[in-house]
Amino acid sequence: MSEERKQTRISRRNALGVFGAAASGVAAGPMLLGARAAEAEAYPASSAVRSLRNGSGSTPVQGLHLQFGGDPRSQMVVSWITDEEVKNPRVVYGTLNGGFGSTASAVTKSYTDGHSGKTVWAHHALLSKLKSDTDYLYAAQHDGATPDAGTFHTAPSGRAPFTFTSFGDQGSPTVTWKNGANPVDASGRDFEPNATPAAGDIVTGVEKVGPLFHLLNGDLCYANSGPDRVRTWNHYLTNNSRSARFRPWMPCAGNHEIEAGNGVLGFDAFQTYFELPSTETDPELDNLWYAFTVGAVRVIALQNDEIALQEGGDIYNRGYSGGRQLAWLEKELKAARASKDIDWIVVCMHQVMISSATAANGPDLALRAAYGPLFDKYGVDLVVCGHEHDYERSLAVRGVVPGSATLTPNPSQSATDVVESEFGTTHMVLGGGGVSGVTNTSFTMDDFDGHGHHSAYVQTEHVGKFNSVKEQEAAVWIGVRDDMHPYGFAEFAVDPGRHPGDMTRIYVTYYNVITPTGELKVFEQFTLQRRRSDGGNRHH
Repeated sequence: MSEERKQTRISRRNALGVFGAAASGVAAGPMLLGARAAEAEAYPASSAVRSLRNGSGSTPVQGLHLQFGGDPRSQMVVSWITDEEVKNPRVVYGTLNGGFGSTASAVTKSYTDGHSGKTVWAHHALLSKLKSDTDYLYAAQHDGATPDAGTFHTAPSGRAPFTFTSFGDQGSPTVTWKNGANPVDASGRDFEPNATPAAGDIVTGVEKVGPLFHLLNGDLCYANSGPDRVRTWNHYLTNNSRSARFRPWMPCAGNHEIEAGNGVLGFDAFQTYFELPSTETDPELDNLWYAFTVGAVRVIALQNDEIALQEGGDIYNRGYSGGRQLAWLEKELKAARASKDIDWIVVCMHQVMISSATAANGPDLALRAAYGPLFDKYGVDLVVCGHEHDYERSLAVRGVVPGSATLTPNPSQSATDVVESEFGTTHMVLGGGGVSGVTNTSFTMDDFDGHGHHSAYVQTEHVGKFNSVKEQEAAVWIGVRDDMHPYGFAEFAVDPGRHPGDMTRIYVTYYNVITPTGELKVFEQFTLQRRRSDGGNRHH
């Protein structure tokens, strides 16, 4: 990223250094949280935070994380978990110069895991009336516990440059013994099957970039396939807190968030751990789809197990909202594309409409049928997803190849370096978040149609759990694939332009997270561009 596009935000190290002085209005003493989150593995409480303590002996604050409220310019949700009921959960907060001048009470949710019988309590405090484009510090606490703290930066008001990141399919870097396993025996080496160190390395990578927010494209920790679901969620939130306490991590639910015995739809855990800007009034559907705006970018998060043919979770949930989510999606897309304040539409979802990895799941015909016409009609610019454990992106696509039984997305341009987003949607599979079972070595390399196009295997009919009828197609939409590295994430640097009708651009960098060292290396860079919506011709 050029110097012009770097954000002039207070560094994490400086913010933490100021924390002690800011807290002095509540308690004396410096706060020594240590170095930047990317360089720290723990956050020892300082004298300033310890002096906020009220009582003793309570269960600790765990898994501290942030989410945007309904208006990212003025609202932030601070969340944490406990394994016991607590009294008076709350957040004290303020600006870096003003200190802890305000307090917000937290709302508590809980669920009891259907397998283990363990109950988890999650506490969510909505901080409101914040100033846009401003740094804040905060401390989460409840009676008897040492507070845990972080900082965040609110979204800008109006068009402004900012950066966000994205990946899916993470897992947890910590292991969990299988039930009854003896660590002395050979059976004790049978760990949580989806854990890899890359799931920890990638969090450090995100902190090195330092985005305003991060998008999680589903399949967060794979608790549904682990031996101890509650413990896996705890490890996951603890690992990600190294970044998620400093910037919102905004998730969509994937198939591995569907857990048998945890609610009618299996989403009780996901819906308890997160408090997202959902407008859904049905408790069973709350948090499953939502949207928010930062600058001139409208982000729309979907839960697409409802649409997908594939049965990938503990419960086959196809059609669970009766079309409610799809109607909401079209309403959101229509409003976003009609707004002169919105330039970019970004969709975050889990299952995919494009994939050419044979060892992976493959594109889903039902997703193409439901989403494709809407994405075309309202000019969706970018789709970020996961599900396939690799990196692949499409050419810009619009419409389908004539006569295609699999609704093959039709390329609207062949360029991979500069993409004219007004004329097509770019799909990015970002499934290298850290989980095992990678699929980057299984990309098709055939000449399927005699014109140099590789093939893809499209799911066309549901048969059973991870079992579908597939039909081969010429994957004319293939843009770029990474068959060398399984893990990585994307950075999106938004340049809004200066004047009405200017070109606005998103500079995209895909980073490999190299194993076993965890270092970052740039795999590719490209640019999305379109005309601003506040002047000139608009998409129809």
